[in-house]
Formats: sequence, structure tokens, C-alpha cells
Amino acid sequence: MREKAKLIGLDEAGRGPLAGPVVAVAVCIDKKREKDFLMLKKLGIKDSKKILPKKREMIYEEIISFPFVEWGMGIVSEKTIDKINILEATKLAMKKALKKVNREDYLLIIDGNFKINTNQKQKSITRADTKILECSIASIIAKVERDKIMQKYHKKYLIYGFDKHKGYGTREHYQAIKKYGPCKIHRKSFNLKID
Repeated sequence: MREKAKLIGLDEAGRGPLAGPVVAVAVCIDKKREKDFLMLKKLGIKDSKKILPKKREMIYEEIISFPFVEWGMGIVSEKTIDKINILEATKLAMKKALKKVNREDYLLIIDGNFKINTNQKQKSITRADTKILECSIASIIAKVERDKIMQKYHKKYLIYGFDKHKGYGTREHYQAIKKYGPCKIHRKSFNLKID
């Protein structure tokens, strides 16, 4: 039987890219529906970075269809990232996500080695997305939702290839920045290697 601890898993996508927002997701699961965990386990849920994109999207669609999985999302723009730095922006995105779940008596499990400014009990665990189901689910939702945002930006800024690298610092991305300069969604506080 699964432990009946009341947990909210928090994870993010987009701390490392050169462009676009950081997206955080908070997830809690209804512990009264024990049998439904079998469905989650069959999906092969794990850290989103270890799942191929098509499978990740399929798992995401399944997860969001389950009524016993509640989640909230917080988005912080590249402009805010430039103003307050990526760590503080990540914390802010997590606080926004947490407000949408609104379970004050739940223990927060944060994937990482930092804490957020809240009165709720919290525990930071490095690689929690590989150990805690709620954090694994949060990592998948955050990754898919951020990828969708970057796909939309690709249509606006075709020359950068956001549909392929999602804003991360690939060789092709750096070459595009060098050739065309940064666009409005590039993080100016990051090293864009344009000198």
C-alpha cells in the first residue's frame, strides 16, 4: 500500500535555456483512490528528461485526464528572470503554481536544493523527480507545457529554431543568435555568446 502522506510535489522546466519563461508545476494526488495508482504506475512515470518527447506527451495527456491528480502551473517570463535572476524566478513560479493547488496542510516536496518563501512545511530533495511520484508528474507537466509555449514562440521567431531546442543553448541556437542577434524572448542576463 502507498503511504498516505499528504504531499505536493513541485518541479520546474526552463531554468537552463537562453530564451523563454520558466514554468513550475505543483501536483497533489487524492490518496483516497488507492487503486488508481496502478494506472499511474503503468504509464512509466519518471523524470521528464528521461522520457522521449512523444511518449512524454502521451503520458501528459493521460495524467491530466485523471480526476484524482490535481495540479497548478506558474509561469515567470524572461523579463522577470532578467530582473530577479533565474533561481528567484523559479521560486516565484513555484509559489504561483502552489496557489492554484491550495492545500495548506500538505507537505511540499521541492525538486532541488532550495526552499520557497511560504509558511507551509517543505522539504527540498535533489532529484526528487526520480524519487517522488508527485514530483515526477510535476516535471512531466512542466516540461510539456513549456514546450508548448516554445512551439508558439517558434511561429513568431522562425529563425531561431525554438521548435527544436526549446530555447536551450545548442550550437545551432548560438549560431542563430550570433547571426541575427537576440530577440525579445532571449534572457539578456544569460551568456548569449554574441561578442
